[in-house]
Amino acid sequence: MEGTVFTPSLEGMQHIKSPQGEMLTKPFLEVCKLILPVIDKFGAAMALVKTDIGGNISRLEKKYQSDTTKYNYLYNLVKEEVECKTAKGSCSCTNGLLWLTRAMDFIVELFRNLLAHPDWTMVETCTDSYSKTLKKFHGWLACSSFTVAMKLAPDRKKFMEVIAGTGDVNADMEKFCSTFPPFLEENHKFLVRSFLRDEFLFCYATILCHTVCLWDQLYF
Repeated sequence: MEGTVFTPSLEGMQHIKSPQGEMLTKPFLEVCKLILPVIDKFGAAMALVKTDIGGNISRLEKKYQSDTTKYNYLYNLVKEEVECKTAKGSCSCTNGLLWLTRAMDFIVELFRNLLAHPDWTMVETCTDSYSKTLKKFHGWLACSSFTVAMKLAPDRKKFMEVIAGTGDVNADMEKFCSTFPPFLEENHKFLVRSFLRDEFLFCYATILCHTVCLWDQLYF
């Protein structure tokens, strides 16, 4: 492997925004896809996360490909649904972007913990990261599913060896954790602005839908 597992996503982040500072759909989704191979290295512990991320990327990508000019800018996917009053639907792109962003928050926090707590086991690292990010948005069923999955986290030393490649993995991990979050924060701010009046109802609906989907993935 040339460089580390973070190298492709770090390069991709340079193209997420247009010269005018607008979030571009394809580059953002491409970066999210480039993170999937990193998640793969966690094995069964991240199976639910990978499935969730992959599904939301596919949903957004399908809409983007239906009209690449119209949906060149990421937030156009949401604006159209808000205008058509379909944004709160369980299969909306708005819902997909929300959960994709939350999942990426979890991934970032996980790597922050790896850097900040070299004495922690992988199970501790994953559990703490989940508690700080996704857990507050999950219902009881999803929390239980994740708690079980986190116990399947791989050995920390072996994991770090696998993702190292030929580069400085700690340096790249640190760069990833500082470069990617601003894009995620921008997504959150935009979504909050779009749903300021109905934020509680929107969050409740997406939590309920997401819990059911995760339950299906784990047990069916």
